[in-house]
Amino acid sequence: MDDQWTRRVWPPPGSETWEAAGEDLPPSAHRYGAPAPPPRRRPSLLRRLLVALLALVASASVIGAIVVTVLRGAEDPPPTVVSDRLAGVTYPLPPGWAEGVVAPVTGFTSVAAHGDLATVMARPGEGVDPPNLRSAVIDLSELYARLLLQGDDVEVVDDRAVTVNGRPGHTRAVRATYSDVVNEPAFMRVTLLTRPDGRSTVMLGLAHPDDQRARADIVAVISGAT
Repeated sequence: MDDQWTRRVWPPPGSETWEAAGEDLPPSAHRYGAPAPPPRRRPSLLRRLLVALLALVASASVIGAIVVTVLRGAEDPPPTVVSDRLAGVTYPLPPGWAEGVVAPVTGFTSVAAHGDLATVMARPGEGVDPPNLRSAVIDLSELYARLLLQGDDVEVVDDRAVTVNGRPGHTRAVRATYSDVVNEPAFMRVTLLTRPDGRSTVMLGLAHPDDQRARADIVAVISGAT
């Protein structure tokens, strides 16, 4: 309600001020009352489409929120590596990637992302004997697939032992697909690396939608870890 209309209907009828204000109204207003406020304009088609689009985006899977990572300010020069002392790892960043401020998943102590296309996070893990690395990675990948991917169908696309810069480990990758029309397939890789201090490093990579370039970047980040 604009200021012009407020001046017309305030103060309430019957008051002295109203009688004075009524002198400025046309004769018909004294008989029929002050004019009614103009009807509200219906939202434009563009506004309704934007509201519908926001509702559609809000209903997407959790993976969409995870991949969209809060990055450092554009005025800060992006570092070429991320150094995570808590996780006991330093990992390189491919072109277009930037270090995040806070990891979006509890427990992870560092994060890097390529816009909203792919994300890699790291965290410290418990000590794992080399013969048990695969079973530990399977448990981790199943846990994070349930929490983050929430796919209607999850397929294992890679499962193998690795050695990253002298650190024995195991990696497992899965691809999630969805029955709805909103979510495109998503990709996740979990890698567990041993540490000289007897503990381990967990590295988690996510891409949504699943894309070969994003997969290659995630592999480059993890394989460059020291």
